[in-house]
Amino acid sequence: MASNEDDFTARLMDDMDPVLLDFVKTKVNSFIKWDLVRFFHENPNTADTVENIAKYAGRNVTAVEPELDELVHDEIMEKRLLGDTPIYQLVTDEAMRDLVDKFISACEDRHFRVKAVYHIIRGMR
Repeated sequence: MASNEDDFTARLMDDMDPVLLDFVKTKVNSFIKWDLVRFFHENPNTADTVENIAKYAGRNVTAVEPELDELVHDEIMEKRLLGDTPIYQLVTDEAMRDLVDKFISACEDRHFRVKAVYHIIRGMR
């Protein structure tokens, strides 16, 4: 019986906009990334060091840095050097910013958040 329940749960949780489902499964696939995307959505002109970003996000630097680098790899964030110091900022690409906006707007809906949390936790297995 558990298999049928698992199938039902998976179908229910996959009932999302396919673009947002892919975004959650492949790009914002951790709670730290979710926090970072939300932070940069709320502060779209911020360009700062990993130390300051971690502080603003209420996270540990050693946990934030690899997540920021993955967001850079996934073309959500940009990384540039100021001297020897890496500086991170949200990409200027309008399509990606629109996708971030769409994700953050969808997060206002409790049902969407539950589904996003489900996919993040499931991806951690």
